[in-house]
Amino acid sequence: MNLIVDKIEKSFVEKEVLKGASFSFEKGKIYGLLGRNGAGKTTLFNCISHEIDFENGSVYLEDNGETRPVDFDMLGYAFSTPVLPEFLTGYEFIKFFIDIHKEKIENPLTVEEYAGMVGLELPDLDCLLKGYSHGMKNKIQMLCLLISKPQIILLDEPLTSLDVVAAHEMKELLLEMKKDHIIILSTHILQLAQDLCDEIVLLHQGKLSGVDDLDCHDKGFEEHVMELLSR
Repeated sequence: MNLIVDKIEKSFVEKEVLKGASFSFEKGKIYGLLGRNGAGKTTLFNCISHEIDFENGSVYLEDNGETRPVDFDMLGYAFSTPVLPEFLTGYEFIKFFIDIHKEKIENPLTVEEYAGMVGLELPDLDCLLKGYSHGMKNKIQMLCLLISKPQIILLDEPLTSLDVVAAHEMKELLLEMKKDHIIILSTHILQLAQDLCDEIVLLHQGKLSGVDDLDCHDKGFEEHVMELLSR
């Protein structure tokens, strides 16, 4: 199964952000999406998820020669700034999220077991989400992806606010999940992309391109990426 982004064009007023961006993202891999500030990484995610409309192009899934549109149920989106119902406690929200996805979940765990997967402890669960730190809110939205297991996962700078231990735990979980999903990780941190991702994709001057001249773990990879983004 592949996620196909085909010649997407998106402009805001007079600024053309995406200029025929195209790429094929394959199931079973984590893709690192790199680009300079303002390159349009979040705009691309919003187009894929249909959070915003785009002028031209298409986004669809291709599986065994058949194509189908991307719909809400098959997609999970972790925002750089988490959006959560802050009037609920951590326990109430996790319980609610399990309940609305119960038909999709095989062998569901308890709220406490799910919370433990992302390092949330019992005292945290009794607190309102309003009082959670940015990092704790990120853990909650990552947990939503672990529970619902959507086919396509878009991660917009999701690990930058986590402490070292939590970030390592989340990376391990993503590596375990990747075989069943299409995962695209937007980040400014090249080292994170090198550690976690199978392929690097650049968004530069409104276009998408893979970086396959060098292996992403080679010593000269960072200089190579910097050169490409500076052109």
